Amino acid sequence: MQDLLVDLTDADYLFLVRIIEGGAHLSDTRALREALAAFEAAPSDAARRALCAEIEEHVRYLGSADLAYFLRKTTGRTPGAPFREIVGDVARVLKTPLEPGLTDREAVRRLVQRYTTRTFGSMSAQEQQDLLVELGVDRERALAFLAKSAGAFALPALIQAFGMIVVDGLIKRVIFGAIARFVGRRVAGELFRLAAGRFPWWLRWIGPAAWSLSAGWVLLDLQGPAVRKTAPIVLYLGVCALREDGATA
Repeated sequence: MQDLLVDLTDADYLFLVRIIEGGAHLSDTRALREALAAFEAAPSDAARRALCAEIEEHVRYLGSADLAYFLRKTTGRTPGAPFREIVGDVARVLKTPLEPGLTDREAVRRLVQRYTTRTFGSMSAQEQQDLLVELGVDRERALAFLAKSAGAFALPALIQAFGMIVVDGLIKRVIFGAIARFVGRRVAGELFRLAAGRFPWWLRWIGPAAWSLSAGWVLLDLQGPAVRKTAPIVLYLGVCALREDGATA
């Protein structure tokens, strides 16, 4: 997981901390807030490592049953669920299976890509058309692509048809919409305001429509407070991994 965290920006760290702290939580986040404040005040390598360690500990705690977490800790083992196991749990909740043997980075990237195409494919033809138009595609061109695709979508075909900028917008629209439904209306509003202030260049894609809590898209199976946090964290890390690897801006 550290490989995913180490290259993030201060805005990314703040976004993750807000997800961890948002709503009900059982863990004490004081050390996490202090690590974030220390990094923001003096962003040294040591401060970054300390913050990344705190984030990982909280994520692994959220992905582990309380009893299992404390059993691991008291027996000298690393507490918390392994991050790859957490990603697998989120993939099952999202009904987006992943093959075994992937690295953390490969797993979160693939989850975001597959969930995006599956969600887009589950929309009605009119919703698909309207979304592509909102992302800057000419309506006639969108209609022609949808007719030719016949309901089968893959990111390479979307990129070839519309370019990376449109696909980038599609990914963000779908993923931030999913994050909003997981975290709930109040926390989603807080995260949207944070994104508006820290990621102004994303607003074209993550405006109010993306954060709508309507049931127009795929309904999510919300399985308790931990998943309401681990799923948004995993999805956000997937978006960041695509960005860092040059697959999304």
